[in-house]
Amino acid sequence: MNEHEESGIHLNPAHDHISIRGRRLAFEDLVDSRLADPHYLAGLRMQLASAKPFPHLVVSDWFNPTLLELVHEEFDLYANADLKPVHTKREQTYRSQGIRFGPAATLYFSIVNAGWFVEMLSTVTGIAALLPDPHLHGGGLHESREGGRFQIHRDFDRHPLTGLCNEMVLLTYLNKQWDPAWQGALELWDVDSSQCVKTIQPEFGRTLLLPNTLTSFHGHLASLTPPAGRTRRSLGAYYYSNRLPLSEQGHRPTVFLAHDRVDHLQLVLKNLTPPILWQAIKRLVDR
Repeated sequence: MNEHEESGIHLNPAHDHISIRGRRLAFEDLVDSRLADPHYLAGLRMQLASAKPFPHLVVSDWFNPTLLELVHEEFDLYANADLKPVHTKREQTYRSQGIRFGPAATLYFSIVNAGWFVEMLSTVTGIAALLPDPHLHGGGLHESREGGRFQIHRDFDRHPLTGLCNEMVLLTYLNKQWDPAWQGALELWDVDSSQCVKTIQPEFGRTLLLPNTLTSFHGHLASLTPPAGRTRRSLGAYYYSNRLPLSEQGHRPTVFLAHDRVDHLQLVLKNLTPPILWQAIKRLVDR
């Protein structure tokens, strides 16, 4: 038995599919094919920009429902012992504390952190050079149980390890036949009027893209009242950027080891010269 078989994943290159716990997922069906359609993405960008009370996007069926069903199972099969309680005056919830998940959750986060997916989010939001977070700080598996709540808030500004700016969060809900009477709808609040303007029910397969701005206040005030055995589950992933201009980021190109005195002298001068000044000198020399 190889490593993939031990984890419950079975790859079949001949047919381009993956099998998790006996359920087959074709690679081409893992995500909505429209995510590669420029016209569809342009429409999403318009939706996001015009949304009230602040820019956001609510979509359905971006991810294969069988994949999401398998992820929902893994809250119980793999991660229950790793869900860390977050219990404060303002928040009562549970979050995964590591980045080792079951195979379905691993596949989901591999998709949303993939380069093409991040580039798609850049197209939709207009935020260039987005970066995913392999550490999943604040993200991962989220679960709220009876009594769970999260007061109205704006998300954190910077990643604690990298210092990068938090640009947005992507949430995918996993709750089939969620009854609004159980509470748990995400509330979007208007800062000026201090009131809820829109609610989003945490329905299975629904995905929310929420840019992090000065006015993007959200949460769910009322405590959850689900029946025994039901919880509110979702998946979260944050995306970041470095907002400093490239000239201020200390970027340096690849440096090659010099093999003669002229190259060595040039290398020494380059390392001692600020990048902006060096580029100016190089342009003069090239002329």
